[in-house]
Amino acid sequence: MNNKTVVITGGNRGIGLDITKSFIQAGYKVFIGARQKTKVLEELGENAIFVPIDVRKESDHIKIVDEAIDQTGRLDTYVNNAGFSEWRPIKKIDTEFLEKIISTNLIGAFWGCKAALAVMKNGSTIINVSSIASKRGSANNSAYVATKFAMNGLTQSLAKEYGPKGIRINGVCPVLIETEGLMKALQNSDSPAAGDPKGFIDRFALENSALKRLPKGQEVAQMCVFLASNLSSGITAQNINVDCGVFPQ
Repeated sequence: MNNKTVVITGGNRGIGLDITKSFIQAGYKVFIGARQKTKVLEELGENAIFVPIDVRKESDHIKIVDEAIDQTGRLDTYVNNAGFSEWRPIKKIDTEFLEKIISTNLIGAFWGCKAALAVMKNGSTIINVSSIASKRGSANNSAYVATKFAMNGLTQSLAKEYGPKGIRINGVCPVLIETEGLMKALQNSDSPAAGDPKGFIDRFALENSALKRLPKGQEVAQMCVFLASNLSSGITAQNINVDCGVFPQ
């Protein structure tokens, strides 16, 4: 029986909830860090433990790591998933928005890595949930793209730094995943959906995907579980696309 422990930031909704469910199915004790506890978490059983955190605060990452250690005596995997997207042309980007998206998407991941690495042992893993936007720019998306490019660099650098200690660090780069958060972001008139999120998603899949579809959140989650397992013991410092062949590499 698996007795491993994972922390997942933003694990209460969207892709994060799919990741939470997949780790529970794999037998992990899952510590879910987010601002609010959603009702669905109450249905996941005793292996799902909610810890209220603000990912922008280093102290809150330390808090959830301490909670995992206190309850289980170990931390095997840390998944930096929390983040948000919003399309804005640069002329509409102000200091408040830029600081919010950088502090959530990038600084949050930075503090998560730091807190996890302070206690992790040989064989542990970190998984940073990035985006296909981390590998190519797109119009009206400079702030989000910049945070995800930076996240990939964080992954690569820390993998080199902690590889000698037997700790693996990888990133997962999904393409558009039809979550509530994405569909809301695509309602923005500055987004490529132009007010028609569902139509945009369908057209994007047909025109760009090798499989003529886009991945589900569960497929992203399964990649995370794989990267946390010994089956991926030779993989580190990689930012792996889960995109149904949208961006072949």
